Order: sequence, then C-alpha cells, then structure tokens
Amino acid sequence: MKFWSSLAVALCMVFSGGMVLAADSVHEFKMKSIDGKDVDMSEFEGKVLLIVNVASECGLTPQYKELQAIQEKYADKGLVVVGFPCNQFGGQEPGSEKDIKKFCTENYKVTFPMMSKIDVNGDKQAPLYDFLKSHSENKDKISWNFEKFVVGKDGHVAGRISPRVSPDADEVVSVIEAELKK
Repeated sequence: MKFWSSLAVALCMVFSGGMVLAADSVHEFKMKSIDGKDVDMSEFEGKVLLIVNVASECGLTPQYKELQAIQEKYADKGLVVVGFPCNQFGGQEPGSEKDIKKFCTENYKVTFPMMSKIDVNGDKQAPLYDFLKSHSENKDKISWNFEKFVVGKDGHVAGRISPRVSPDADEVVSVIEAELKK
C-alpha cells in the first residue's frame, strides 16, 4: 500500500510541474525572500514559526512592533517570525518588495525573515497558505492582514489566530511557548 501512495504522490508532482500538492509539513515548501532569493522552508525544521500575512498601510500595521518583540524574546529558544506581505485586503500593501523592506526596517526595525508579496486567498494563493488553512482547525479563507499561524517544530500547524489578536497576547504566546517546550 505504501508503494502505491508514494507512486501517486510522485505522479501528482510530475503532472503539477513539480509543485508539492500533498505536502505533509510546512517544511516541504519553497518560497521567495523579500530580496528575491529562494528560501527552502526546510531551513526552519526544528524551529517554531509564527507565520503572518502583513501589510504596510493597515490599521493593524503597528503589530509589526509586537512581532519584532516576540522575535527578539523567543529567537534564542527557537522561534522564527516569518512575514508574508499581501495586497489582497483593501490594497494595503501596494509597494514593491524594496519599498516594503525599507518600510519595515526603518519604521519597526524588523529583523525577522520577510518574504516576497503573495496572495493568501483565491486562485493565485500561495500553496503554503492553502496548506496552512487546510491543516488548521479553522479552514476558512484568511480574513484580513495580520492573521497568524503558529507552526510547530515538526512543520504542522499548531494554532491559527485572528488578525485583531495582538502577537503578544496570551492566546498567541501560550501556543508559541507550548510548541517551544516540545
């Protein structure tokens, strides 16, 4: 039986142009950094991730401050915040990658990894976001900028948190701390 399921996965990859359709973890995806470099998400194996779709012109943009603080507080314990700029909600991330990087660095001193701008919903959504949504308890579309996913060291979704919940709220921190202890 294992042979047939492996063959089916291989055939899906061939017919999908090598795209991972049946991923088992976040670590199987490849993304682009905000600088246009390839990022193999397997680089984060053994780390807890806080994945957030971000925007520079949103009422929730000040959450960058809390995201950076969480990164600084827990980085040495194995947390990595990863920002994915997205312009799907009210056109609140209209700038280029260069503009976004400059904004985040100058205004919020962001040091955590920032990725290229992506779609998180719809026909052009990044496969990573399809995975995140389909592997969380709440499988609904992303509701707005700054929706948060906590991903465990094993690459599996451990929690999904609403955009309006601050990154330093107990609801987020408790999931991060529980995952870091594993």
